[in-house]
Amino acid sequence: MRGLMIRKVLGGLVVAGTIAALLSSGTSATAAPQDLKTVPFEVSGELPIYPKALWKNGSSGVNVRKVEARLVQLKVLEKRYLDNEFGTMTRSAVKKFQKAHGIPALGYVDQNTWDQLVKLTHEPTQTELYPPVPVVNGKKLDARCATGVALCIDKTSRKLRYVVDGVVKMQLDVRFGAVKTATREGSFTVGWKSRNHVSKLYDSKMPYAMFFSGGQAVHYSSDFAARGYNGASHGCVNVRDLAKIKVLFDEVHVGDKVIVYRS
Repeated sequence: MRGLMIRKVLGGLVVAGTIAALLSSGTSATAAPQDLKTVPFEVSGELPIYPKALWKNGSSGVNVRKVEARLVQLKVLEKRYLDNEFGTMTRSAVKKFQKAHGIPALGYVDQNTWDQLVKLTHEPTQTELYPPVPVVNGKKLDARCATGVALCIDKTSRKLRYVVDGVVKMQLDVRFGAVKTATREGSFTVGWKSRNHVSKLYDSKMPYAMFFSGGQAVHYSSDFAARGYNGASHGCVNVRDLAKIKVLFDEVHVGDKVIVYRS
């Protein structure tokens, strides 16, 4: 009898100690609910299993170009985005392809997606991978103008060419900045547009402005129309044909390439 009483006392102490420990750690001592739902996948009991990515957002290189070329074949990606870089548009095209073929829309290329893409397309040709550079008057344009939509601006010939998928759609005379305010060379994109822009810095009109590098923009210049190459800009790319730049302004979109180079 005495032994039974001792066991009960010890048992009570253990339970009390356990409850005290739970309370001190901030854990409720109430009974566990009976309607807990388990997760539908299992990695360490709670995280989903995703297939390994072969190429994903941020990937780059020739293999990404091959993926993009196959997506172009299926018309889920525009040629302008054939650029070796797995970015937003490539990711969107991959998701579109996955949804259309009953593959989980992960937005990256796993082995299953790649297998299906290979099955439904042909091996990209060299021309598909690297479209030929446009040739104008016997001279090649900059290779960066070969794909997509580009304002291809040649400082040597003083020409702006509006190029779409390797085809020159429009050509305009242009002039550039003076020595101290030189027009920057390189690869840019149209950041924003302003149809009736007025420069706050120089208090001058810049109609049909398409900004590509800070305050530098392609725009119509009445001074260029009047004085030709006797003048210069403060860094912008001046156009003197008002009728053409009106058309160009409506054709060009934010995000289109701007390539400024010397041939």
